[in-house]
Amino acid sequence: MSNWIINHGLSAFILVVWMGINIFLFVYYYLFYDQGPQFEYTRELLGSALPWARAPAAVLNFNCMLILLPVCRNLLSLLRGSFICCGRTMRKQLDKNLTFHKLVAYMIALMTAVHTVAHLLNVEWYTNSFQGRYGPLPENLSMLDDSRELNTTYLNPIRSNSTTPTLFVFTTIAGLTGVVITLALILMITSSMEVIRRSYFEVFWYTHHLFIIFFAGLVFHGAGRIVRSQQVTDPPHNNSFCEDQPENWGKIPECPIPQFAGGFPQTWMWVIGPMIIYLCERLLRFIRYMQPVSYRKIVIRPSKVLELQLVKPGFKMEVGQYVFLNCPAISQLEWHPFTMTSAPEEDFFSVHIRSVGDWTEKLIKMVENLPEGGQGPKMAVDGPFGTASEDVFDYEVSMLVGAGIGVTPFASILKSIWYKFKDSDPKLRTNRIYFYWLCRETYAFEWFADLLQVLEKETEERGMRDFLTYKLYLTGWDQSHVNHAMVHFDKDTDIITGLKQKTHYGRPNWDKEFEQVRQENPSSVVGTFLCGPQALAKDLEKKCVKYSDVDPRKTKFYFNKENF
Repeated sequence: MSNWIINHGLSAFILVVWMGINIFLFVYYYLFYDQGPQFEYTRELLGSALPWARAPAAVLNFNCMLILLPVCRNLLSLLRGSFICCGRTMRKQLDKNLTFHKLVAYMIALMTAVHTVAHLLNVEWYTNSFQGRYGPLPENLSMLDDSRELNTTYLNPIRSNSTTPTLFVFTTIAGLTGVVITLALILMITSSMEVIRRSYFEVFWYTHHLFIIFFAGLVFHGAGRIVRSQQVTDPPHNNSFCEDQPENWGKIPECPIPQFAGGFPQTWMWVIGPMIIYLCERLLRFIRYMQPVSYRKIVIRPSKVLELQLVKPGFKMEVGQYVFLNCPAISQLEWHPFTMTSAPEEDFFSVHIRSVGDWTEKLIKMVENLPEGGQGPKMAVDGPFGTASEDVFDYEVSMLVGAGIGVTPFASILKSIWYKFKDSDPKLRTNRIYFYWLCRETYAFEWFADLLQVLEKETEERGMRDFLTYKLYLTGWDQSHVNHAMVHFDKDTDIITGLKQKTHYGRPNWDKEFEQVRQENPSSVVGTFLCGPQALAKDLEKKCVKYSDVDPRKTKFYFNKENF
């Protein structure tokens, strides 16, 4: 439990606070509408469906306020920079922005379902009350109309026997906006499923922009003021005395005709702030879109990986950061995230792009068809944005784990280390780095092996052979690979990479690796960084908890994962 608290304590606390606020809002507004005297006559028409509709609405307001904030990447980068004084634990929470975004979305989906079902029942009961099916009191309340002459105001929005629930839903502001909001939400959630996001990213990207319609409908949803409450009159209307004698309303002093009014719409007050912040984000993206970007170099690797070296005036980056790229020739609306593989010390920034979808395939084909010495297609760049890898130099010891193209943030880190060695940077706090790279194909190693060879030579010349420990794992291999390796096992360099460190076949034994790191660094804080699949993330996260020691004088592992 203590190890778990070290790695997840603050995250759990934030989650508990968020859930606590949701529960408080639900319970508070449920009791408010279920027991509030101003809604006594409204409950005569609607029964318990009234609080079941209004309590989720309060929770929806709160979560709709939050849903945009985790995807305001410039805001997160600003907060990350301002949290330096607060330590790595607080900054780590910002790396879970998409996880929190999904949690909030699930809560919105759940509360929307409850809210919608309850209001559908409300419309049915409004209709039945108007038709006198629930007794004289609901019928009399339903007969009240807006009339200055009679000094009456309506409670039941159903004003005619010909108004069916379906007609009411599609002819009122609340009904129409509710339908639009619900349909937009269903499309956004279903298109966000992992299988669709991975295989049909464009579907996810375009349907997710229905959030504009969602928020527009949300702002106007309460304008119809369907749910009405009783107003204070002079003299006051005594409900307990008057509810059994509606025929005397307005005839005796104790029972003046009850007055009703719809509540002031409040949703817009909850969401206006985040909407303005997000609008500023998109405005900043447009400004960056208009800034010129030039190509320094274009390289197509044999492993179907495209390397772009780009130059943009005023562009500054840190290790492990990522940018969003837009190619107007492919789509003016689509932006895709890519981790930068260059170091901050270089006068350009680079990205490595693997062909894994329609957009990347089209970009690679466009570049392949370029004439000799031709410039690449126009490219717009938004960013850079911060990630967990920015904190790599804040740890005494770092474990870097990359899977396939997930090695890209660590290319930036290792390049930066090389420059720090070259310049003898005294600010380099990191004492040791363990680097693990898992690849399925042999040719995937080729573009990164040169950098490792340079680092290997640099650390040897400086007498820092223990500073960088790296292990490469080939996870996709057959017997021919093994036979070839056995024949050349006595060579000084690896037959695949040309490095002195031999390639391992299969997957790492993480228990063995973590135990080795713990023994070699008995009193260090170890940052474990992953850019790779979720299954590997879960495994490494468990190992960080398992091998962390509660004693502050001993080894602790902190898990960090790249999120886009």
